[in-house]
Amino acid sequence: MEHELLSRRDLDFLLYDWLDVESLTRCERFADHSRDTFDAVLDLSQELAAEQFATHNAASDRTEPVFDGETVTVIPEVGQALKAFADSGLIAAAMDADAGGIQLPYIVHQACFAWFQAANIATAAYPMLTMANANLLQAHASPEQVARFVPPMLEGRWFGTMCLSEPQAGSSLADVATRAVPQGDGTYRLFGNKMWISGGEHEMGDNIVHLVLARVEGAPTGVKGLSLFAVPKRLVGADGEFGERNDVVLAGINHKMGYRGTVNTVLNFGEGRHRPGGSAGAVGELVGDQGRGLAVMFHMMNEARIGVGAGAVALGYAGYRTALAYAKSRRQGRPLGAKDPSSAPVPIIRHADVRRMLLASKSYVEGGLALVLYAARLVDEQRTAETPAERAAAGELLDVLTPIVKNWPSQWCLAANDLAIQVHGGYGYTREYPVEQLYRDNRLNLIHEGTHGVQAQDLLGRKLVIDGGRGLRVLLKAVDGTVTRARAAGFEVYADALAAYTAGLGDLVGEVWAEGKPEEALANASTFLEAAGHIVVAWIWLEQLVAVGEREGDFFAGKRAAGRYFLTHELPKVGPMLDLVGSGDQLFNEIREAWF
Repeated sequence: MEHELLSRRDLDFLLYDWLDVESLTRCERFADHSRDTFDAVLDLSQELAAEQFATHNAASDRTEPVFDGETVTVIPEVGQALKAFADSGLIAAAMDADAGGIQLPYIVHQACFAWFQAANIATAAYPMLTMANANLLQAHASPEQVARFVPPMLEGRWFGTMCLSEPQAGSSLADVATRAVPQGDGTYRLFGNKMWISGGEHEMGDNIVHLVLARVEGAPTGVKGLSLFAVPKRLVGADGEFGERNDVVLAGINHKMGYRGTVNTVLNFGEGRHRPGGSAGAVGELVGDQGRGLAVMFHMMNEARIGVGAGAVALGYAGYRTALAYAKSRRQGRPLGAKDPSSAPVPIIRHADVRRMLLASKSYVEGGLALVLYAARLVDEQRTAETPAERAAAGELLDVLTPIVKNWPSQWCLAANDLAIQVHGGYGYTREYPVEQLYRDNRLNLIHEGTHGVQAQDLLGRKLVIDGGRGLRVLLKAVDGTVTRARAAGFEVYADALAAYTAGLGDLVGEVWAEGKPEEALANASTFLEAAGHIVVAWIWLEQLVAVGEREGDFFAGKRAAGRYFLTHELPKVGPMLDLVGSGDQLFNEIREAWF
């Protein structure tokens, strides 16, 4: 593939011109870094993604993992790519130096990983989950557990998963039924089934550490009764030596429309095929306090949600860049004013409707990438800002934005994939062109790590109303600061429109909760989420326009055009959404099952 799947020029603008990542090097944590080190890691990631990940993207889509009843077989290129990724040091790059990392800022690490997600989202899923697993253990496990489990994962010898969902429960974690039975030695035996577990079984490493939500016998029902356990595929002694095979068994592989190269599994815990210590039951170790499993697991879930949003952006971006290259080279038709049918056909990018689709896509993917990197910057600020108040404010804003960071790119960068197919015309839905796979891969992200409806309820039902609406106030303050700077920079029209829609969104939160009835307040939560997402991305675009200013050149002119498109064509869509939510319409509560 001759074109870049992402735009390095765009990444550099976002990182250095807008988000000023070089300023992070003034913090003690990042003092050993400079733009030179950041660029070196970005260069390495771009090169490694092109050489090791992109080269088998189509092959891993065509040849899914196979389970023969005993072993899962994955095409060898996946393992080779993962070894190259591990050898590069990127798994541990953002972690503490004491853990083997180089303390790379999270925002730079996220930008680096975007190259791998754009090149091959299925192969990239293995290290994404492993890194999130290791980060959770580093933050919440005992020092002894960290010493045993984390280093092999950071070295790429072991892998990690997250095991939440169950066949009967889906996203309703309150209904998790996996049991954890205490043992005399401080361990637990787990019995139950887990569903949709990515990377749950394969032979590409020496071990897999599953982080499993389960309910200790006698614990209360609901989410308050859940605890988190580390359950390795192979037991590991205090000396790091392998022991017996644990009682974790692959029951089957799920065959999906996308991410086909990521083995997605149904796992049985404690079915008795393996009997460590002579007894059935998967041996697990408690991570954190009993009954705090979901709270601890949110550490990994929130990281995964940002990762899913980043993956959605990367796939949408790859689709846009592929469509752009095609539109420049594909000749078809003539300008509307051309009268001579014998004149040469023109590249389709010269047709207004193709430009419309490309500009819409550009606004979605560049807006989405900026949103993800802004959230990643907040992760760094949460850790390194000068004052406790600044660190707390960064965390509060990140909490509010997380549902949007996960959901908005999953919806609108998928729309860019849809438009990429449209730009290709009939070729777009053939397997000879990559855009149909990019669409299939990205369609999963609206469901990964919490569906549209789950994120909507989290935003309107929790994030914007807890602590007396503190999260909402933090968001409104951030947008207001941008509006003020945008007006001073000559973007009054855009700033005034954003201010009006943002004020309307803020007022709605109090209105829908006026009666304090969740069923009524959340009836149109999904519409609210879509409106909030568009307002947030409009804010992010206004931020970019202020950073662009009046600078000349095609890149900056392109930024102004994409920002203009979003703020004049997309942001006005918010008005009817806010009107609907504000009407208090209860259609979805009133409709009866028999009417469908």
